[in-house]
Amino acid sequence: MTVGTVTGDPTGRIDPGQPLVERVLGLTRALRAGGVPASTSDGMDAVRALASVDLADPRRVREALAATLCSSVTHRPLFDTLFDVHFAGTAAPPEVDAPRGAPAFVADLAGRVARGDDVAVAALAREAVGAFGRVQGRHGQEAHYASRVFAEVNLGGLLRRLLDAHGDDEDAFERRLAEDVYVARLRRFREEVEADARRREVARRGADAVARGAVSPLPEDVDLLRLSPGQEAELRRETRALARRIATRLARRRRRAADGRLDARRTLRRAAGTGGVPVAPAFAARRRTRPRLVVLADVSGSMARFARFTLLLCHALSDQFADVRSFAFVDALDEVTDLLAEPDPVAAIASLDASARVVRLDGHSDYGAALEGLATGYPDAVGPRTTLLVLGDARGNYRPSGETRLADLCRRARRAVWLNPEPATQWGTGDSYAARYTRHVDLMAECRTLRQLERLVPRLA
Repeated sequence: MTVGTVTGDPTGRIDPGQPLVERVLGLTRALRAGGVPASTSDGMDAVRALASVDLADPRRVREALAATLCSSVTHRPLFDTLFDVHFAGTAAPPEVDAPRGAPAFVADLAGRVARGDDVAVAALAREAVGAFGRVQGRHGQEAHYASRVFAEVNLGGLLRRLLDAHGDDEDAFERRLAEDVYVARLRRFREEVEADARRREVARRGADAVARGAVSPLPEDVDLLRLSPGQEAELRRETRALARRIATRLARRRRRAADGRLDARRTLRRAAGTGGVPVAPAFAARRRTRPRLVVLADVSGSMARFARFTLLLCHALSDQFADVRSFAFVDALDEVTDLLAEPDPVAAIASLDASARVVRLDGHSDYGAALEGLATGYPDAVGPRTTLLVLGDARGNYRPSGETRLADLCRRARRAVWLNPEPATQWGTGDSYAARYTRHVDLMAECRTLRQLERLVPRLA
């Protein structure tokens, strides 16, 4: 059996019913509401870009708008969803007069997918939404849900059915090739179903209402305490890019601050030779010193993901500091600087999990023991050129807080910053020592997303 490639346009036609400029501006507003930094000038650039493409080609329209409105590859999935909402046709296709049952539908779909008939598969997707995705509301209104379609049309079972048709005597390579093609075609069917369900909802509720429900957090806005495995892998890839952005910002700030304080004596001496007209200010030469960074991270339970990403980020920024030393703890303290020196973030995390000796008793956080261990076990770690960064929720399980040791470390340090992933409204409640620790550190900040890390980490240098 010969299996071709997936062809055709996955976006569908663009509905011409609404003025194009209004659609672009609506898309820009929706992107901004979703966290994408799409400005008004970006929207104007997007409108101008459309003058250079064929408006009858949805694929070209999509790419032109993406080039002007998306500043990061991580924003593209959100853009594609909102583009479908704002530019898809809003006129729902007519319903099937006598919808067939799921077995007959699946048999027809299997044949079309096997033949690679993309036009027919798209038509079947619209039929499926009308036949299986329709839900009657309490007030007589109809809604359409893609999830109800996939409950009736089992795509996993359909894939097995397609592969079984090849027989057992087929070469393994050809079978794998066929499987890849079928997976792509079924993914296309899924996308068509989701797009058609969205179009029907846009027609019923309006683009703005559907866009609000379709928006999911951007990678940089995902709560680090509640990551799925897929999100965790994606954010690990983002760590290096985030480090590069922060390093560029720090270098720019250092260049702007190259001049030191005004040297009044030299300024007056210089002005005496000209009678004070003009006055040329003289500045004292500024000593460019990079601070040392000491990171103290709670890696217990739900804090582990947040602490891991921040530790990786700090080590990725090691060029911006004279020295970076990292300490991890649960109810015992261990230096993990060498474990995090691994260039591969996945390997670094694996080394941290496998080799760090951070549990002594019951595996519950003990901030008092960690602060005591840092102050007494590593007396040279914190000094007048050191920025102390503490990562954790400050919940000590009603054990000694170590507040006195923290105060001593803060006095010895150049600067002390505490990044707390818990909402500020919960600080000081229950077994939280955050309110007490805040009195001693220079900054206690709520931080649990990459966007917040990007804003706060430059303050360490």
